[in-house]
Amino acid sequence: MTPYTASITAGPEDIDILGHVNNAVWVKWIQDVAVAHWHAIATPAHDAAYVWVVTRHEIDYRRSLLVGETVTAETWVSEPPRGARFDRHVRFTGADGKVRVEAKTTWAVMDRATGRLVRVPADLAALFLA
Repeated sequence: MTPYTASITAGPEDIDILGHVNNAVWVKWIQDVAVAHWHAIATPAHDAAYVWVVTRHEIDYRRSLLVGETVTAETWVSEPPRGARFDRHVRFTGADGKVRVEAKTTWAVMDRATGRLVRVPADLAALFLA
């Protein structure tokens, strides 16, 4: 499986009182990259039928990121879903090749029409595991 990648540059609005990217911003970026990955692989029918929600984040903050610095975000799904859920991995690497933040997040799929969680359909899972 090939990870989905995106480039993110820290702006002044991302910086906290300690002078580096705020932890809450990293969480937002994790979500933004996951959603971008979904939009990159989903068919219009899948996007109209389903929405993903986060049920858990595990985040390791390894190094800080300063204003103007850029990271490469990578995200991938390495294992088949379990019912309505699957684990997504996210890694942010700086221009120096050092990992800044790593995360494992659990996402669940919801049927847009009913607002209820549903078992991840096989054709949907295949999009992430290809």
